[in-house]
Amino acid sequence: MVFPNNFERSILCCIFSDRAIPSSNIDLHYAHCSRNLEKCKVCGDIVPKKYAEEHFLSTHAPVSCSLCSETMEPEILAVHKGENCPRRIVTCEYCEFPLPAIDLFEHQEVCGNRTELCHLCRRYVRLRERIDHESRCNGVPNITAESSRNTREAERERAAGRGPRHEFLPKRLLFTIAITGIAVLLGSLFFQRKPGNYEMH
Repeated sequence: MVFPNNFERSILCCIFSDRAIPSSNIDLHYAHCSRNLEKCKVCGDIVPKKYAEEHFLSTHAPVSCSLCSETMEPEILAVHKGENCPRRIVTCEYCEFPLPAIDLFEHQEVCGNRTELCHLCRRYVRLRERIDHESRCNGVPNITAESSRNTREAERERAAGRGPRHEFLPKRLLFTIAITGIAVLLGSLFFQRKPGNYEMH
């Protein structure tokens, strides 16, 4: 197909529809487009004039976050809900409890101070220090901590007026049962009344 030398000048681009239009039809096409199309002031898209308001409302009108009610552009709503919303649900790094992001700091301040027993060294470690402790723990039991704990328990028992706890012994049980049996037998003999021993007045 052979094109005339002035072919490039015979095709023009419509500023509304961005379509290539023969120069002989450009005036008619331009009049049609300017009457029926409109350029969106926000995104620059060309939309039919009758749908311009619908386009704005569905694409650019501010929307409210369903969690915190903050108003924003629809383009950033998903990011807001996933990363910035103070009411989005996050989990505590120590107990994995789900809670709103706005409450996370206060919760972790308390939760991180809880302790767990390290099964390697038998020390109680704060949850917020657990990862650092596990990287440094050599697995040697903390004997001084165990002995001081036992000493403190003994001191508490003495202060409360109790001696050290005695182990359960079968001989003690038999002795207690025998004494109780004798006491019951004596009591029944002593308090036994014969009918007719008391008189009516």
